[in-house]
Amino acid sequence: MGGPVPPRVRFAPSPTGYFHVGGARTALFNWLFARRTGGTFILRIEDTDTERNRDEWVDGILSAMDWLGLAPDEGPYRQSERAGEHARAVDRLWDAGALYGCDCTREEVEARTKGNATPGYDGYCRDRGLGRRGNALRFRVPDEGTTVVDDIVRGEVRFPHSAIEDFVVVKSNGQPLFVLANVVDDIDMAISHVIRGEDLLPSTPKAILIWRVLAPEVPLPAFAHLPMLVNEKRQKLSKRRDPVAVEDYRDEGFLAPAVRNYLALLGWSHPEGREIISLEELIERFRLEDVNHAPAFFDVKKMRHINAEYLRAMPVDLFVEAAGPWLAPPSAPWPADHFDASVFARMASLVQERVAVLGEVPGMVDFLFVDEPAVDERSWSEATKDPDAAAAVLSGVIAAFADVEWKADDLHAATAAVAESVGRKLARAQAPVRVAITGRSVGPPLFESLEVLGRQRALDRLQRALARLGPPAP
Repeated sequence: MGGPVPPRVRFAPSPTGYFHVGGARTALFNWLFARRTGGTFILRIEDTDTERNRDEWVDGILSAMDWLGLAPDEGPYRQSERAGEHARAVDRLWDAGALYGCDCTREEVEARTKGNATPGYDGYCRDRGLGRRGNALRFRVPDEGTTVVDDIVRGEVRFPHSAIEDFVVVKSNGQPLFVLANVVDDIDMAISHVIRGEDLLPSTPKAILIWRVLAPEVPLPAFAHLPMLVNEKRQKLSKRRDPVAVEDYRDEGFLAPAVRNYLALLGWSHPEGREIISLEELIERFRLEDVNHAPAFFDVKKMRHINAEYLRAMPVDLFVEAAGPWLAPPSAPWPADHFDASVFARMASLVQERVAVLGEVPGMVDFLFVDEPAVDERSWSEATKDPDAAAAVLSGVIAAFADVEWKADDLHAATAAVAESVGRKLARAQAPVRVAITGRSVGPPLFESLEVLGRQRALDRLQRALARLGPPAP
């Protein structure tokens, strides 16, 4: 006799927009479960909604999943290519008496049921004997009894049939709806576990009712409905309101392993409470039984923090390689021929400690590759709010930098001496110098930046800043 059959799970996104972080989390949990159990991870594109689906959204799903390292073991299958199987399932349901025709419009249903204690369709067409052609087809829900969903995450969830309307499974144009197509495909693909978002839990009893008619001899899959993702206001994440596109985070310069690590923490946690978790340990530790059913807060700040930790842990040469796409047009704010890889390499370890995403790298080093940095006016105003003191500092460092040894430590000592001579603390004295050199108040260490920039370019910028201050007050 053979051993137990390995699990088969599927991720079944609809290509109706950018790849949602909620979908990415669902794909990841399916993938982790399959990897840990020796199962099969299937990608099935649910593209039967021709009015909303677009091929570029399919490409986006495939590209984002590949970036996250969530390659499927099977697929991608397209639901639209399985129309024949769906049609044959409709025939079987009709022949079994599980379906009936309905020609009611939404307005007619609402008018008839207004004020009813139980909302939803009222079964008006159940016994009218309408045929299939030109009508919507509804599933005849049993009048009595309860469908129970044994959910790995949420426990036992009971759905009384009295609260389930006779739901549409085929539109009047003959197109099967989501719940029917899903069941047919899950049966045919021998799906053993349905791991998906909590928003689909209400459709699960409908799927079970259809399954029991179509394939009563086939065991139901195990269900695991993952917690809803919410924003900082504890509202469900919305494509229209919240930053939810995985592609945007990729383009901003997040690292795929960091995003994958963070997504794993949305509803699940490491037994020891650790946040930075290798992929190998994620696979080893992940359990569906440990997923929490409470809503999970999608915290971009926390994801940035985790990404920064991943960046800092990279060997410098790999950081330089990863930053490469952001250091070339169109990402870089300087002409291509102004960039010097050897200059960036000298600054890379300092930049690496100060950025949270790779998209921030150009802003840390642009002063090295432009003729004159754009000055942030708020930084300039703050650094020169005492113009006379700022002028004294700038004049002092210009004189000191003319013949100082051009090394970071010597530049630091020279600036400290100027600060003392004008009665300012070093931190305050550095402010106008930093803005003159880099154009802003935040950046890599000043004296290392000066060393890399070079004496003459630094002196030219300091002179221009001093001139901008104008003559001292009388």
